[in-house]
Amino acid sequence: MRAVIQRVKHTSLCVGGALVSEIPGGLAVYLGVAPDDSERNAASMAKKIAQLRIFEDGQGKMNLSVRDVGGEVLLISQFTLYGDCTHGNRPSFIGAARPEAAEPLYLRTAELLRGYGVPVCTGIFGADMKIEQYNDGPVTIVYEC
Repeated sequence: MRAVIQRVKHTSLCVGGALVSEIPGGLAVYLGVAPDDSERNAASMAKKIAQLRIFEDGQGKMNLSVRDVGGEVLLISQFTLYGDCTHGNRPSFIGAARPEAAEPLYLRTAELLRGYGVPVCTGIFGADMKIEQYNDGPVTIVYEC
């Protein structure tokens, strides 16, 4: 699994012009699933997202997690994180899991995050999503497990 984790002040996600999900602040997480990923990867990813200390404490140091600040997570499926453009200019996506394998792991990651006490909103798997986000910092972390 591969994630791009961004600290945000606000993020909203629409499909077909209709609002699907919105968080007032926390983390926008773009999640890609590889063909060999499993429940173990989902568990590792959820734990990392829940415990990642990228919010500032009273001294201005990144020392707090999304749980510590009462933030939420907008988890967005993103197969293009496995795009390979090393040969030519058109990316190949053979490094991404097929939808029938990726969607259950994406949903499981959301469920496991909720188990850590983190409110989670999701997009619609495989949909053409329009995302507006107001980045905070900006702080962007790439994590792979």
